[in-house]
Amino acid sequence: MPKFKTTQTLLNTSVYNNRNLLKFCYFLLVLTLLSCGNKSNSKNTTTPAENATSETEASENETNKIILFFGDSITAGYGLDDTNDAFPGIIQEKIDSIGWAYQVVNSGVSGETTAGGKSRIDWVLNQDIDVFVLELGANDGLRGVPISETKNNLQAIIDAVRAKNPEIQIVLAGMQMPPNMGADYTSNFKAIFPEIATKNNVALIPFILKGVGGIKELNQADGIHPTAEGHKILANTVWEVLHPILKDNI
Repeated sequence: MPKFKTTQTLLNTSVYNNRNLLKFCYFLLVLTLLSCGNKSNSKNTTTPAENATSETEASENETNKIILFFGDSITAGYGLDDTNDAFPGIIQEKIDSIGWAYQVVNSGVSGETTAGGKSRIDWVLNQDIDVFVLELGANDGLRGVPISETKNNLQAIIDAVRAKNPEIQIVLAGMQMPPNMGADYTSNFKAIFPEIATKNNVALIPFILKGVGGIKELNQADGIHPTAEGHKILANTVWEVLHPILKDNI
């Protein structure tokens, strides 16, 4: 027997081995791809219960009605350590405790006047709103803005809300000025809010700072902005008017 294979035999053997090696490589590649696919699927797999929970949460968020508080630094919670301590945040807590499907949106801007509110109302109305709480005018009064101008701006804001959707429930928060602004101005300013509320058939909070305004221990050092405790009283004052409206629109 020859000690060495012929050239042809060696070639045939080499081809055979290469083919087997190639098949083995393909086999390994398929196994690798299948393995990666299984890992990927395992990472993205959720149980039916998890899917149901996620869908329920999304559905709840979509069905929540929106209450938008449109105001100045009082609404914004100026000077508080946590803006959730401002009265809109406390209103949200009251709603959550009852289990009603309402979501509060705080659109308060410190220093806002009725003119400033009028200029940004169209942008705010880009979102769907069910209840609109209008709390503006205090900065007009402190700056001595003419009564007619404040009145016209508040009316323009209400008109814009009604034009967006006549079904939106509107609540107007009344404000009063300290006596140092002059008797005539103080009296005429106070009269703006009930007059506009009656004219537009909207709910009125006669004086949002009732039980807080002018009480030192319930206001911050500036004597104007309520403390966290003061905001709790504000929330109760607003809730007296807002609660029946929300209840009727559940």
